[in-house]
Amino acid sequence: MNIDFAGKVALVTGAGGGLGRAHALALAERGARILVNDRGGPVSGSTTDDDSPAASVVGEIERLGGEALADGGDVTDPVAAEKMVAAALNRWGHVDILINNAGILRDKSFAKVELADFRAVLDVHLMGAVHCTKAVWPHMVEQNYGRILMTTSASGLYGNFGQSNYGAAKAAVVGLMNVLAIEGEKRGIRVNALAPTAATRMTEGLIDTDSFAELAPETISPGALFLVSENAPTKTVLAAGAGVFAVARMLESAGVYLPADARSPEAVAEKWAEISDMTSAVVTASAFGQTARYVEIAHRYGIGATKVDL
Repeated sequence: MNIDFAGKVALVTGAGGGLGRAHALALAERGARILVNDRGGPVSGSTTDDDSPAASVVGEIERLGGEALADGGDVTDPVAAEKMVAAALNRWGHVDILINNAGILRDKSFAKVELADFRAVLDVHLMGAVHCTKAVWPHMVEQNYGRILMTTSASGLYGNFGQSNYGAAKAAVVGLMNVLAIEGEKRGIRVNALAPTAATRMTEGLIDTDSFAELAPETISPGALFLVSENAPTKTVLAAGAGVFAVARMLESAGVYLPADARSPEAVAEKWAEISDMTSAVVTASAFGQTARYVEIAHRYGIGATKVDL
Protein backbone atom coordinates (compact mmCIF):
# COMPACT_ATOMS: atom_id res chain seq x y z
CA MET A 1 0.00 0.00 0.00
CA ASN A 2 1.50 3.31 -1.09
CA ILE A 3 0.68 6.26 1.18
CA ASP A 4 0.42 9.41 -0.89
CA PHE A 5 -0.51 12.95 0.16
CA ALA A 6 -0.70 14.54 -3.28
CA GLY A 7 -3.33 17.28 -3.24
CA LYS A 8 -3.63 17.27 0.55
CA VAL A 9 -3.07 20.36 2.69
CA ALA A 10 -1.50 19.88 6.11
CA LEU A 11 -1.02 22.29 9.02
CA VAL A 12 1.84 21.37 11.35
CA THR A 13 2.35 23.41 14.52
CA GLY A 14 5.72 23.72 16.21
CA ALA A 15 7.27 22.77 12.88
CA GLY A 16 10.29 25.06 12.93
CA GLY A 17 12.51 22.24 14.22
CA GLY A 18 12.57 18.79 15.77
CA LEU A 19 9.55 16.55 15.31
CA GLY A 20 7.38 19.16 13.63
CA ARG A 21 10.01 19.88 11.01
CA ALA A 22 10.50 16.15 10.37
CA HIS A 23 6.73 15.64 9.98
CA ALA A 24 6.41 18.64 7.64
CA LEU A 25 9.29 17.55 5.41
CA ALA A 26 8.06 13.95 5.27
CA LEU A 27 4.56 15.08 4.28
CA ALA A 28 5.94 17.45 1.67
CA GLU A 29 8.10 14.70 0.16
CA ARG A 30 4.91 12.73 -0.44
CA GLY A 31 3.08 15.58 -2.13
CA ALA A 32 1.33 17.50 0.65
CA ARG A 33 1.25 21.28 0.71
CA ILE A 34 2.29 22.44 4.16
CA LEU A 35 1.52 25.38 6.42
CA VAL A 36 4.52 25.45 8.72
CA ASN A 37 3.65 27.04 12.06
CA ASP A 38 6.26 28.01 14.62
CA ARG A 39 6.48 30.99 16.94
CA GLY A 40 10.21 30.56 17.42
CA GLY A 41 12.31 30.97 20.55
CA PRO A 42 13.57 28.64 23.29
CA VAL A 43 11.81 25.50 24.51
CA SER A 44 10.63 27.36 27.64
CA GLY A 45 8.25 29.30 25.40
CA SER A 46 9.52 32.68 26.64
CA THR A 47 9.86 34.59 23.39
CA THR A 48 8.62 37.35 21.19
CA ASP A 49 7.00 36.39 17.90
CA ASP A 50 9.60 35.21 15.39
CA ASP A 51 8.55 33.24 12.33
CA SER A 52 12.12 32.68 11.08
CA PRO A 53 12.18 28.95 12.09
CA ALA A 54 8.97 28.41 10.12
CA ALA A 55 10.35 30.35 7.15
CA SER A 56 13.52 28.26 7.23
CA VAL A 57 11.53 25.01 6.98
CA VAL A 58 9.42 26.49 4.18
CA GLY A 59 12.68 27.17 2.34
CA GLU A 60 13.72 23.54 2.78
CA ILE A 61 10.41 22.32 1.41
CA GLU A 62 10.57 24.64 -1.57
CA ARG A 63 14.10 23.52 -2.38
CA LEU A 64 12.74 19.97 -2.49
CA GLY A 65 10.19 21.13 -5.05
CA GLY A 66 7.30 21.32 -2.60
CA GLU A 67 4.87 24.08 -1.72
CA ALA A 68 4.66 25.60 1.76
CA LEU A 69 3.62 28.65 3.72
CA ALA A 70 5.17 30.02 6.92
CA ASP A 71 3.12 31.07 9.94
CA GLY A 72 4.51 32.56 13.14
CA GLY A 73 1.28 32.59 15.12
CA ASP A 74 1.01 31.68 18.79
CA VAL A 75 -1.20 28.60 19.24
CA THR A 76 -2.25 29.80 22.70
CA ASP A 77 -4.12 32.63 20.96
CA PRO A 78 -7.40 31.42 19.39
CA VAL A 79 -7.41 34.38 17.01
CA ALA A 80 -3.94 33.42 15.77
CA ALA A 81 -5.17 29.84 15.25
CA GLU A 82 -8.09 31.11 13.18
CA LYS A 83 -5.72 33.24 11.10
CA MET A 84 -3.46 30.26 10.52
CA VAL A 85 -6.33 28.19 9.15
CA ALA A 86 -7.61 31.13 7.11
CA ALA A 87 -4.17 31.56 5.53
CA ALA A 88 -4.15 27.92 4.42
CA LEU A 89 -7.70 28.19 3.08
CA ASN A 90 -6.90 31.39 1.19
CA ARG A 91 -3.84 29.81 -0.36
CA TRP A 92 -5.10 26.30 -1.13
CA GLY A 93 -8.88 26.27 -0.57
CA HIS A 94 -9.05 23.42 1.94
CA VAL A 95 -7.33 21.83 4.94
CA ASP A 96 -7.13 18.05 5.25
CA ILE A 97 -4.60 17.41 8.01
CA LEU A 98 -3.73 19.05 11.31
CA ILE A 99 -0.77 17.91 13.39
CA ASN A 100 -0.80 19.52 16.84
CA ASN A 101 2.89 19.38 17.69
CA ALA A 102 3.71 22.73 19.33
CA GLY A 103 5.03 22.44 22.86
CA ILE A 104 7.20 23.89 25.61
CA LEU A 105 8.91 22.53 28.72
CA ARG A 106 9.16 24.09 32.17
CA ASP A 107 10.26 21.11 34.24
CA LYS A 108 10.35 21.22 38.04
CA SER A 109 9.14 18.93 40.77
CA PHE A 110 5.53 19.57 41.78
CA ALA A 111 6.68 21.01 45.12
CA LYS A 112 8.75 23.65 43.32
CA VAL A 113 6.83 24.40 40.13
CA GLU A 114 5.22 27.83 39.92
CA LEU A 115 1.53 27.86 39.04
CA ALA A 116 2.23 30.32 36.24
CA ASP A 117 4.61 27.80 34.65
CA PHE A 118 2.06 25.03 35.15
CA ARG A 119 -0.58 27.08 33.33
CA ALA A 120 1.84 28.05 30.57
CA VAL A 121 2.57 24.42 29.72
CA LEU A 122 -1.13 23.50 29.76
CA ASP A 123 -1.89 26.54 27.61
CA VAL A 124 0.52 25.52 24.84
CA HIS A 125 0.04 21.75 24.77
CA LEU A 126 -3.65 21.44 25.62
CA MET A 127 -5.26 24.76 24.72
CA GLY A 128 -2.99 25.16 21.71
CA ALA A 129 -4.35 21.86 20.39
CA VAL A 130 -7.90 22.95 21.26
CA HIS A 131 -7.55 26.30 19.47
CA CYS A 132 -6.09 24.86 16.29
CA THR A 133 -8.53 21.94 16.20
CA LYS A 134 -11.48 24.24 16.87
CA ALA A 135 -10.38 26.48 14.00
CA VAL A 136 -10.07 23.65 11.49
CA TRP A 137 -12.99 21.47 12.66
CA PRO A 138 -15.90 23.16 10.78
CA HIS A 139 -13.99 23.02 7.51
CA MET A 140 -13.29 19.31 7.96
CA VAL A 141 -16.94 18.70 8.84
CA GLU A 142 -18.05 20.56 5.71
CA GLN A 143 -15.78 18.56 3.41
CA ASN A 144 -16.56 15.31 5.28
CA TYR A 145 -12.86 14.54 5.64
CA GLY A 146 -10.15 15.32 8.13
CA ARG A 147 -7.15 13.82 9.88
CA ILE A 148 -6.06 15.27 13.22
CA LEU A 149 -3.01 14.17 15.19
CA MET A 150 -2.41 15.09 18.82
CA THR A 151 1.05 14.82 20.32
CA THR A 152 0.99 13.09 23.69
CA SER A 153 3.92 11.65 25.67
CA ALA A 154 4.97 8.76 27.86
CA SER A 155 5.09 11.39 30.61
CA GLY A 156 1.33 11.73 30.30
CA LEU A 157 0.63 8.04 29.76
CA TYR A 158 2.95 6.69 32.46
CA GLY A 159 4.38 9.64 34.43
CA ASN A 160 7.85 11.16 34.75
CA PHE A 161 9.52 12.90 37.69
CA GLY A 162 9.55 16.69 37.44
CA GLN A 163 6.94 16.89 34.69
CA SER A 164 3.61 17.27 36.48
CA ASN A 165 2.62 20.18 34.21
CA TYR A 166 3.79 18.48 31.02
CA GLY A 167 2.35 15.08 32.02
CA ALA A 168 -1.03 16.60 32.87
CA ALA A 169 -1.16 18.40 29.52
CA LYS A 170 -0.11 15.34 27.56
CA ALA A 171 -2.67 13.13 29.30
CA ALA A 172 -5.33 15.77 28.61
CA VAL A 173 -4.80 15.67 24.84
CA VAL A 174 -5.51 11.92 24.91
CA GLY A 175 -8.85 12.68 26.54
CA LEU A 176 -9.47 15.30 23.85
CA MET A 177 -8.59 12.74 21.16
CA ASN A 178 -10.98 10.17 22.64
CA VAL A 179 -13.96 12.52 22.48
CA LEU A 180 -13.17 14.06 19.09
CA ALA A 181 -12.68 10.62 17.52
CA ILE A 182 -16.23 9.74 18.57
CA GLU A 183 -17.69 13.08 17.46
CA GLY A 184 -15.82 13.08 14.16
CA GLU A 185 -16.50 9.49 13.14
CA LYS A 186 -19.66 10.19 11.13
CA ARG A 187 -18.04 13.25 9.55
CA GLY A 188 -15.09 11.43 8.05
CA ILE A 189 -12.73 12.90 10.66
CA ARG A 190 -10.22 10.56 12.27
CA VAL A 191 -8.33 11.67 15.36
CA ASN A 192 -5.25 9.97 16.78
CA ALA A 193 -2.33 10.68 19.10
CA LEU A 194 1.41 10.15 18.75
CA ALA A 195 3.56 9.48 21.83
CA PRO A 196 7.10 10.15 20.57
CA THR A 197 10.40 9.51 22.27
CA ALA A 198 12.68 11.66 20.17
CA ALA A 199 15.97 13.52 20.31
CA THR A 200 14.96 17.16 20.03
CA ARG A 201 15.71 20.45 21.78
CA MET A 202 13.10 19.45 24.35
CA THR A 203 14.93 16.25 25.30
CA GLU A 204 18.53 17.46 24.90
CA GLY A 205 20.40 16.83 28.14
CA LEU A 206 17.84 14.25 29.27
CA ILE A 207 19.06 11.47 26.96
CA ASP A 208 22.58 10.07 26.77
CA THR A 209 24.64 10.83 23.65
CA ASP A 210 24.50 7.33 22.16
CA SER A 211 20.73 7.06 22.56
CA PHE A 212 20.28 10.60 21.24
CA ALA A 213 21.58 9.50 17.84
CA GLU A 214 19.14 6.57 17.75
CA LEU A 215 16.15 8.77 18.57
CA ALA A 216 16.26 11.20 15.64
CA PRO A 217 12.88 12.82 14.87
CA GLU A 218 12.93 11.16 11.46
CA THR A 219 12.51 7.79 13.22
CA ILE A 220 9.11 8.99 14.47
CA SER A 221 7.59 10.62 11.39
CA PRO A 222 6.61 7.41 9.55
CA GLY A 223 4.14 6.74 12.38
CA ALA A 224 2.83 10.30 12.24
CA LEU A 225 2.24 10.06 8.50
CA PHE A 226 0.37 6.78 8.85
CA LEU A 227 -1.90 8.30 11.51
CA VAL A 228 -2.90 11.16 9.17
CA SER A 229 -3.19 9.03 6.04
CA GLU A 230 -6.43 8.23 4.23
CA ASN A 231 -6.59 4.72 5.73
CA ALA A 232 -5.57 5.76 9.24
CA PRO A 233 -7.24 4.25 12.29
CA THR A 234 -8.98 6.52 14.75
CA LYS A 235 -8.85 6.93 18.54
CA THR A 236 -5.40 5.32 18.60
CA VAL A 237 -2.29 6.20 20.58
CA LEU A 238 0.89 5.23 18.76
CA ALA A 239 4.12 5.27 20.76
CA ALA A 240 7.27 5.64 18.67
CA GLY A 241 11.02 6.01 19.07
CA ALA A 242 14.29 4.71 17.62
CA GLY A 243 12.38 2.93 14.85
CA VAL A 244 10.10 1.11 17.31
CA PHE A 245 6.31 1.54 17.02
CA ALA A 246 3.78 0.30 19.58
CA VAL A 247 0.11 0.94 20.35
CA ALA A 248 -0.72 2.14 23.88
CA ARG A 249 -4.23 1.53 25.23
CA MET A 250 -6.32 2.29 28.28
CA LEU A 251 -7.49 -1.11 29.50
CA GLU A 252 -9.99 -2.07 32.18
CA SER A 253 -10.23 -5.31 34.12
CA ALA A 254 -13.29 -7.50 33.56
CA GLY A 255 -14.87 -6.34 36.80
CA VAL A 256 -16.16 -7.95 39.98
CA TYR A 257 -19.76 -7.50 41.10
CA LEU A 258 -20.42 -6.92 44.81
CA PRO A 259 -24.06 -7.34 45.95
CA ALA A 260 -25.59 -4.66 48.14
CA ASP A 261 -25.10 -6.59 51.38
CA ALA A 262 -21.38 -7.07 50.61
CA ARG A 263 -20.60 -3.63 49.19
CA SER A 264 -18.02 -2.25 51.62
CA PRO A 265 -14.40 -1.03 51.57
CA GLU A 266 -13.46 -4.29 53.28
CA ALA A 267 -15.07 -6.31 50.49
CA VAL A 268 -13.19 -4.27 47.89
CA ALA A 269 -9.96 -4.97 49.77
CA GLU A 270 -10.78 -8.67 50.05
CA LYS A 271 -11.54 -8.95 46.34
CA TRP A 272 -8.72 -6.67 45.21
CA ALA A 273 -6.69 -9.42 43.53
CA GLU A 274 -9.69 -10.27 41.34
CA ILE A 275 -10.72 -6.65 40.78
CA SER A 276 -7.22 -5.77 39.57
CA ASP A 277 -6.73 -8.94 37.51
CA MET A 278 -6.05 -7.85 33.92
CA THR A 279 -6.13 -11.36 32.44
CA SER A 280 -9.47 -10.69 30.73
CA ALA A 281 -9.00 -6.95 30.26
CA VAL A 282 -11.37 -5.11 27.93
CA VAL A 283 -11.08 -2.01 25.77
CA THR A 284 -14.01 0.33 26.38
CA ALA A 285 -15.31 2.31 23.39
CA SER A 286 -16.81 5.23 25.32
CA ALA A 287 -17.91 6.43 28.76
CA PHE A 288 -21.47 5.31 28.01
CA GLY A 289 -20.10 1.96 26.87
CA GLN A 290 -18.52 1.51 30.28
CA THR A 291 -21.80 2.38 32.01
CA ALA A 292 -23.73 -0.07 29.82
CA ARG A 293 -21.22 -2.83 30.61
CA TYR A 294 -21.50 -2.25 34.35
CA VAL A 295 -25.30 -2.30 34.22
CA GLU A 296 -25.23 -5.52 32.20
CA ILE A 297 -22.91 -7.14 34.77
CA ALA A 298 -25.10 -5.94 37.63
CA HIS A 299 -28.21 -7.36 35.96
CA ARG A 300 -26.47 -10.62 35.21
CA TYR A 301 -25.18 -11.22 38.73
CA GLY A 302 -27.23 -8.93 40.93
CA ILE A 303 -30.76 -10.25 40.46
CA GLY A 304 -31.15 -13.25 42.72
CA ALA A 305 -27.42 -13.93 42.48
CA THR A 306 -25.70 -15.80 45.27
CA LYS A 307 -22.13 -15.58 43.97
CA VAL A 308 -20.15 -12.41 44.60
CA ASP A 309 -17.65 -12.39 41.75
CA LEU A 310 -17.70 -13.04 38.04
